[in-house]
Amino acid sequence: MNSSSHALPRFAKLEAALRKITETLAGELVAPTNEPPLWSEFEWRIARAVAGMHGISKLLHARLLWKGPKGWQTFLREQKEQSVARHEKIMRLLQTIDSQARHENTSIVALKGAALHTKGLYASGERPMGDIDLLVRADEVVSAARVLEACGYEAAFTSRRHQVFRPLDEKIPIGDMLGEHVASPIKIELHTRIAESLPVTQVDITEFVLSRTMHAGLNPYPSVGSLMIHLLLHAAGNMRARALRLIQLHDISLLAARFGSDDWAELLATFSKDRSLWWAYAPAILTAQYYPGVIPLEVIERLRLGCPLRLRRFVRHQRLTAVSWSNIRIEAFPGLEWSRSAPEAFEFVRKRIWPSREARLELKDGAAQIPNSPSIPWYGLTHGTRILRWVVSRPPRVQTLLSIRAALAQEV
Repeated sequence: MNSSSHALPRFAKLEAALRKITETLAGELVAPTNEPPLWSEFEWRIARAVAGMHGISKLLHARLLWKGPKGWQTFLREQKEQSVARHEKIMRLLQTIDSQARHENTSIVALKGAALHTKGLYASGERPMGDIDLLVRADEVVSAARVLEACGYEAAFTSRRHQVFRPLDEKIPIGDMLGEHVASPIKIELHTRIAESLPVTQVDITEFVLSRTMHAGLNPYPSVGSLMIHLLLHAAGNMRARALRLIQLHDISLLAARFGSDDWAELLATFSKDRSLWWAYAPAILTAQYYPGVIPLEVIERLRLGCPLRLRRFVRHQRLTAVSWSNIRIEAFPGLEWSRSAPEAFEFVRKRIWPSREARLELKDGAAQIPNSPSIPWYGLTHGTRILRWVVSRPPRVQTLLSIRAALAQEV
């Protein structure tokens, strides 16, 4: 069934459904109830989009105490099967990369999802991995590229954040796809730095993620503290961009549950005169809202004291929907509240209105990686036209709209 046969409802209806369903599923993930929600057929379809966007389909399949409609059950079961198959495919690829990196005498750190699986925080396929993130020292990036080429990959494009490699036999999926699928290409992002623009100033944590002593092949994070710092920073960057996923908060909660006092002390020790975790309060307090008790109150308070007042006020009562893919509207200046001074806020606004040529090329390259994105004529518009749309309306986000269309196109 083609998604074009399903007329989209008014955006106000979509916004209300996304908000209600996102918050309900987030609650069910933490504290499952015995009865299914009283949702309409339309809302159950939107629930598939929410589960897919937030990477929680497999977790819901394992944790929900109720079943819901047949279509919902089928969706979760199929997502479980696809997630497990894709996870096994990724693990085989990581083993190949490890072997080839040892052969090339190249040291690589496997980031985020790969590290969480290695630590046993997730069962097979329980946490989706859209791609593989790897970190290397700058002087080893050429040898790391050779490693990936030997594994059947080629360089696709380079951004300020990383170099993207894609499989030589890559086939971009045609049509609307929702959630995990084993046939989706596994991209590899090769980093030499771990940093986020919040919203303009770069917060760089590379020194915490790269160990002084690394061996050839795939390496772990130096400590659980360094892994937590990366999870918090990545979540902060996605909150700023309104692109957070619930699975990211779940990552933080699972790792936090394993922390002892020494681990929290290590994390807080990164505070100094010239460097602090001012940005960590936002993802930490949001995690605490949905996973009460996993982060000690004294840690939350310490992070709060380092957080700028404007950002602190913004996130105090913030909900997941507003800072995640469940927020269907494009904002003109998403994350302005992360500015720590008037000049920084001005610079952020300036860069949004007059982006550099490099930023425009990155946007074009990124859009090309989104399956079926040309069906929604947003990235094809001139930047001036997009600015005008920001001013007169809040247009819908391409990725969110594609997920919704894919969900509405599925069988009942």
